Amino acid sequence: MSGPGPAPGLGPALGAAPALAATPSPGADPLPAPAPGPGSPERTALLRILKLSEEVGEVAEAVIGAYGHNPRKGASHTWDDVRAELCDVIITAMIALRTLTPDAPAVFATHLTHVHTRSR
Repeated sequence: MSGPGPAPGLGPALGAAPALAATPSPGADPLPAPAPGPGSPERTALLRILKLSEEVGEVAEAVIGAYGHNPRKGASHTWDDVRAELCDVIITAMIALRTLTPDAPAVFATHLTHVHTRSR
């Protein structure tokens, strides 16, 4: 059974993902890196996978804010914010996947087909 294939333009976007992810955030505090050393493939993969947890936390924060359940901030987010944060999770996950395999679009398409087949 043939899968749906990656979304149009996904391959080129994933090719550029490592450069995008390597750009430090403004004001980032450079700390000494524990072993494995800075720039090692293992450390890069680990940090990109951990970044996913951070992004998921931002989704949770946005949902809490959209419902107005933050006691200090009240209704601090909109559902558009939630949607944007979910997109950030997807982008971050794809960057992490691309870090682990150069064939990320095919790996994702294969897995998506498997999940679709399993859910029937």
